[in-house]
Amino acid sequence: MRILLIGDYSNMHSQLARTLRSLGHSVTLLSDGSGFQRTDRDIDVSRRLPWKFGGAELYLRCRHMFRKSLHGFDIVAFQHPNFLTLKPVHLQSLLHILRNENDRLFLTAAGTDVNYIRECLDPDSPLRYNEFRIGALPGPSAGALRQWMTPEMEAYNDLFYTQIDGAVSALYEYHIALRRILPAGKIHYGGIPVDVDALAPYPFPDPAQGIHLFLGRHALRRAEKGTDILEQAARDVCRRHSGVTLEIVENRPYAEYVTLMKNSHIVLDQLYSFTPATNALIAMSRGRIAVSGAEPEYYDFIGETTNRPIVNVGPGLRSTIDALDALVADPDTLAARATASRTFATTHNAATTVATRFLHAWTR
Repeated sequence: MRILLIGDYSNMHSQLARTLRSLGHSVTLLSDGSGFQRTDRDIDVSRRLPWKFGGAELYLRCRHMFRKSLHGFDIVAFQHPNFLTLKPVHLQSLLHILRNENDRLFLTAAGTDVNYIRECLDPDSPLRYNEFRIGALPGPSAGALRQWMTPEMEAYNDLFYTQIDGAVSALYEYHIALRRILPAGKIHYGGIPVDVDALAPYPFPDPAQGIHLFLGRHALRRAEKGTDILEQAARDVCRRHSGVTLEIVENRPYAEYVTLMKNSHIVLDQLYSFTPATNALIAMSRGRIAVSGAEPEYYDFIGETTNRPIVNVGPGLRSTIDALDALVADPDTLAARATASRTFATTHNAATTVATRFLHAWTR
């Protein structure tokens, strides 16, 4: 098939493109490189100019390119409804071009959009905590609602979902949110692809020589991902346990980042998710223990009943400290948990397994 992937989050579409090509498909990836992560792409759609001039130039460039070159694809998969850094009116115009010039359009549901926020804010949602709501209280990202929930953004979001043929979710949370807006037959689970062969496990350092915690994060998304609380908890644990150390890295290119956790035992991922995302899955592939979201609903959703190695943390500081305390207090179990983590990533998120799910969803 001829496949066009638009946008990239944390190397997800980049990895999916490589795997689909290895399976014999023709794939074109259009993205801005996911910002500082500098992920691979075939067509770069980064802004070349600042402010409104950059938006105008990007819109005209893409409008010409979409009409001239990006037509005749069997599948177009967007990483997000806001697939370019443009205003909704311009996104709508480009969406219509792609709709008219190609066969099937899908969303790779892997990020925050209006529909996901609606799910998060619903007190009856199975997502009982998230970055926007923790029980009956506002979550750390509640202050960002104004920029998302404008009339223009909501109208465009609703239009986008009427134009696609289906959606493939990357995480349990996004799968739940899709049920609000699409019929069941148009929703499929894909997962996050991880090249487990390329990300071979590092030798596990001897915990008797000290336990190393590793926190890699986006500097501007600390509250959203809960890495501010993870840092507080980790520093508290380091103060009270001799031989436990913490390393923090921020805003590193993807290719560099995946090598930085080599000397760690435990990788701190995020706080408000029910599901491990790319950062945690890469760490698990490398044979490292991930502290992330891993609620029972997620394990049940993917059909995993026995191997549940992710250290699940709730949305609070106390529960995070308790989880880390329990880990570092029992160093003899760390190596086995790391091995189980590698097995988990290989079973559920191997790139070929995930790509096959996407192909099934697109061609069903």
